[in-house]
Amino acid sequence: MSAYADPINPPVDLLTIEDLRKSFPVNRSPIDWMRRRPARAVRALNGISLQVRKGETLGVVGESGCGKSTLARCIVRLYAADTGKVTFAGLDVLGLTGSNLRAYHRRVQMVFQDPFNSLNPRMSVGATLREAILVHKLRPKHAVDARVAELLDLVGLPRDAAGRLPHEFSGGQRQRVAIARCLALEPECLVADELVSALDVSVQAQIINLLLQLQEQLHLTVIFVAHDLRLVRHISHRVAVMYLGSVVELADTEDIFQQPQHPYTQALIAAAPTLDPTRKSVVEAVHGELPSPLDLPTGCPFHPRCPFTMDRCRTEKPQLKLRADNHFTACHLIDD
Repeated sequence: MSAYADPINPPVDLLTIEDLRKSFPVNRSPIDWMRRRPARAVRALNGISLQVRKGETLGVVGESGCGKSTLARCIVRLYAADTGKVTFAGLDVLGLTGSNLRAYHRRVQMVFQDPFNSLNPRMSVGATLREAILVHKLRPKHAVDARVAELLDLVGLPRDAAGRLPHEFSGGQRQRVAIARCLALEPECLVADELVSALDVSVQAQIINLLLQLQEQLHLTVIFVAHDLRLVRHISHRVAVMYLGSVVELADTEDIFQQPQHPYTQALIAAAPTLDPTRKSVVEAVHGELPSPLDLPTGCPFHPRCPFTMDRCRTEKPQLKLRADNHFTACHLIDD
């Protein structure tokens, strides 16, 4: 049963994404010009549709190159989507401009994989946090320093960290600073893009536990983008599995891990590392190579690598449909 199956207080969708598409044009080489080859584009997102419920953590998983980070950046408007619709609390996100867009950026914040590159190396931690608070006028000037101290307490950093520069911190501490900078704007939603993939395993656990604590304390909605299935299972209420720019399965976390329906999801889970001592090796996740996003397969994008491919799979792309209780899958095999 879903973690949000409450008949008295049903789940509320905070963020809705409908048929979102994003392509990146590829520069034509001199040979392309000479041979008059048409311009090509990397099709990163190919009709993403999903909902994020208020107060939940939605995990987004898939192989490298499946479009996870592109989706995250389109949600926060770092990338402009080609077509589709993103709605946040009733607002048309893709149509926002000026002060309305700035207000949206305050409500939806993104934490990046490498905090060192996302922090100004010449600004102290205190100056970074003060700037965010003052620009958005979230506190009167006399209360800003107290708010900075409060933010440092929230993320588990000593208050004297306010006077230090980013290079003086470890990777895990810098990630805490990046989280504090996001929290300075008092957001409703955090988009975490590979939040801990650059950190040691022991530090990863600390940051994940911090995120869980902050979500409960501040009632945050979290979109957690990662490739580590163990982390996603630990932190997420629901999981969306992506493949070549499409969501192929979406369900409650335990449903995904206990009863995966899509062949791609089954392969990913079978290949995930485990503590089971009887399992001697890690199996190959999926046979074959990921097709180029410059030249996507016809029909189901997974059919060249799927062991259950049918004729229908080669010509018709399956749609993401409700197959069981809160379990959505895009697969012709289930239809048949």
